[in-house]
Formats: sequence, C-alpha cells, structure tokens
Amino acid sequence: MPTNEYLPEIMSLFAGRWWALALRGLVAILFGVLAFGWPGVTAATLVMLFGFYVLFDGIFSLVSAIGGRRSREDRWLLALEGIVGLWAGIVTLRAPLLTGTVLVFLIAMWAMITGFLRIVAAFRLRKEISGEMLLALSGLLSVLFALMLMFRPEVGALGLVWVIGGYALVLGIVLIMLGFELRHKQKMAFH
Repeated sequence: MPTNEYLPEIMSLFAGRWWALALRGLVAILFGVLAFGWPGVTAATLVMLFGFYVLFDGIFSLVSAIGGRRSREDRWLLALEGIVGLWAGIVTLRAPLLTGTVLVFLIAMWAMITGFLRIVAAFRLRKEISGEMLLALSGLLSVLFALMLMFRPEVGALGLVWVIGGYALVLGIVLIMLGFELRHKQKMAFH
C-alpha cells in the first residue's frame, strides 16, 4: 500500500487521465455495438486490425534488434520475433479470410481438448466430488462446440465476433466507471 507522500503522484498519474479511460471505454462500447450490428464487417475488420498490429509489431521488433548498439546475445530472438511478426502480418493482410478460419480452428482444437479433459476428470473424480455430471456436461458442451466450429467455421467466426463484442461492451462499461471513479478521486484528493 503506498504511503501518503506517494499518493498525490499516483493520483496525478492515473486520475489526471480519467478522461482517457472513459474515452477508451466509449470506443469499446461503440465497437461492441458495431460487433452485434454488423458482425460480418466486424470479423473482417478484426482480422485486418490484427494483421496491421502484428505487422507493425514485427517492424518495431526488427528495428529494435538491428538498431540496438549494445552487444546482446538475445538480439537474434528479437529479430526472429520481428520476422515472424512480419510474416504473420503479411499473410493476414493478404488472406484475411484464411486467417479467420485458422483462428476458428485453433479455438475448436482448444475446446475439443479441454472438453475431453473435463469428461475424463468427471469420470475419474465421480466418487470424490459432487457435481461431476455438471463437469462432464461442460466437457460435452465443449466437444460439441468444437465439432460445430470444425464443420461450420463460419458460424464459429460469427460467434467469436459476438463474444468479442460482448467483452468489448462489458470492458467499455467498466472502463467508463473506472474513469469516473478516478475523476471523483482526483476531485477529492486535490480540493
């Protein structure tokens, strides 16, 4: 817990920028609303934003690796990270529909594996826990979700957009609440 002598410095750092949090929250809510209103356009936009992000991240990693004048043995790791970022960005921007499909299949594999693990855990723990049927049911639902994603990836992409849209809405509300809470703290601390 910070002492009182550090409180004004911390408050000025965070509370002085309350509006930035509130603005980020507003943008997140807008994105969430758009995700529910235009899910097809939003999925393509999400993939494109991801492509630009990893492309620029790759460029910055390469610049850091090449431009660093200090002799470090791990610079090659940074350069490799940059090359992978450039590759992923270019592939994503050149074939955004392929990238979205690959993402859906990765989620499907995760759901399949965790679903089977839950079913096995429920079977193995059936004498030690209560509610093992719910654990098995959650595993079965995960496996069914994975199968749906594998056989109908376009439905999975739409569902993914809705999950991200719901997350953006909740995040936006929380950020706005936090921003106004910080504004209130700033007023109390400096008045």
